[in-house]
Amino acid sequence: MITIIDYGAGNLRSVLNAFAKLGYTTKVVSTPQEVYKAEALILPGVGAAGHIMQSLKALALDNAIREYINQNRHFLGICVGMQVLLSKTGENGGYNCLNIIPGNVKRFNEGLKVPHIGWNQVKQKQNHPIFNGIADETNFYFVHSYYCDPQDKTVIAGETAYGKTFCSAIIKGNMIATQFHPEKSGETGLRIYDNFIKLATGKNNSVE
Repeated sequence: MITIIDYGAGNLRSVLNAFAKLGYTTKVVSTPQEVYKAEALILPGVGAAGHIMQSLKALALDNAIREYINQNRHFLGICVGMQVLLSKTGENGGYNCLNIIPGNVKRFNEGLKVPHIGWNQVKQKQNHPIFNGIADETNFYFVHSYYCDPQDKTVIAGETAYGKTFCSAIIKGNMIATQFHPEKSGETGLRIYDNFIKLATGKNNSVE
C-alpha cells in the first residue's frame, strides 16, 4: 500500500492527486502503527521544518519514521520532508530534526531572492532507477528558502545551482528524498513518483 503521512500540514492534496493521476491507490495515515504497515511510505512537506518536527513528535511519528527508514524500507521525502531527515535545521531559530542523515539545513545566502521559487535543473549524481526515463539536468519545480548540507556527500543524488550548488536529492539504500516537488513538476515529476512505486513493488530494478 502507498502510504502518505498526514501530520496536519503539508501539500497533501496535490500529492494525492498526483498518485491518483498515475492510477495508484493511496492511504493517508497519522499513527505509528499505520506507518509500520506501509509498503511505500511518503512524507510530503511545505512550510517550516521546525513546525513539522513539532507535529511529528506530537503524533509520535518521529520515532516511527526513524525505525521504518532504519529497516531499509521504501521511503520518499518531499521538500521539507527531505530537510527533516537531517540532524538540525537553522529554521525557527534552530531545531533538531530526525538525524537520519547527519548534516544541517541552511538558509540561502543573503543577496539571493528567497524563497527560491520556480523551475531549475537537477544534475543527477547517482545512476539510480528513480531517474529512469528522465534526462540528466531536467528541470523540476522548487519552492524553498533552506537547503540540505549532508556531511556524507555520497548520499547526494541530485544537485542544483542557485547562488551556489546545493543538494537537491538524496538517496541512501531505499530512502529517497527530493528538495523539489515532483507533484508540481508536470509529467517528469509524475515519472519520479511512478519510478518510486515500481521500486517499492519490485517492478523496476534496473536503470534504463
